[in-house]
Amino acid sequence: MDSDIVQRKSRKTLLKIIPIFLFIGLIVALIVFKPYVIVEPGHRGVVVQLGEIKPAVLNEGFHLKVPFIQEIIPIEVRVQKAQSEEITSSKDLQVVNTVIAVNYRLDPNDVNKLFQEVGLSFKERVVDPAIGESLKAVTAQYTAEELISKRSEVSQKVKETLSKKLSAYYMILDGINITEFKFSPEFNQAIEQKQIAEQQALKANLDLQRIEVEAKQKIEQARAEAESLKLQKDQITPELVELRKIEAQIEAIKKWDGKLPSVTGTGVVPFLNIDQFKQ
Repeated sequence: MDSDIVQRKSRKTLLKIIPIFLFIGLIVALIVFKPYVIVEPGHRGVVVQLGEIKPAVLNEGFHLKVPFIQEIIPIEVRVQKAQSEEITSSKDLQVVNTVIAVNYRLDPNDVNKLFQEVGLSFKERVVDPAIGESLKAVTAQYTAEELISKRSEVSQKVKETLSKKLSAYYMILDGINITEFKFSPEFNQAIEQKQIAEQQALKANLDLQRIEVEAKQKIEQARAEAESLKLQKDQITPELVELRKIEAQIEAIKKWDGKLPSVTGTGVVPFLNIDQFKQ
């Protein structure tokens, strides 16, 4: 009787312990075998199953996997930066040192294809060579001076060329920035001398234009004065001359004090034609 009671108590105790052991075993299995994966923000998960790349790409978050059979490779899909200094040649065979910064990112939907065809060393294998090839292809189309004067156009062409190369490997080009074009000291000196000559030529041209304007102004002024004199001459008549004489004599009488001068330089007393004022 006592043994039955002991057995029943043992079975009850065992039934209570078994779930605890199962729970602990489950936790240990999760820790040891880790049948799950958490894809971090800004990443995607590439599923490799027994050496085969699966077509499904895991998004951010929690996912289950088959232990020992599946492996999840996390790949970052945030914007990444590549900066390099490239030595290229211009159309006129000038050596150009170019510093360029490139912002790119991986296509989130095709990271499995990128991993399968290129691997994780995509920057060294694809991005850096593509930057150099694109720069060389574009700078060879412009002279050294055009690389400076048409910088925005050059940047746009480099961006278009590089974008095509990266898209072939499932990458998206966000933008480029050509931070510097460096030329040889001899070329820089030649450019400086040319700019000085152009400034001097511009100044001489402006001086010539100013002289021409001033000469035209003088011609117009002389023409206006000649026209004025001609008009005045056309308006002079014998009657006008006679009137001006009368006006002058009237003015002289107004100013006369009633005394005749005793003598003149010629010894003759000045004579006024008084008869003209009788009427």
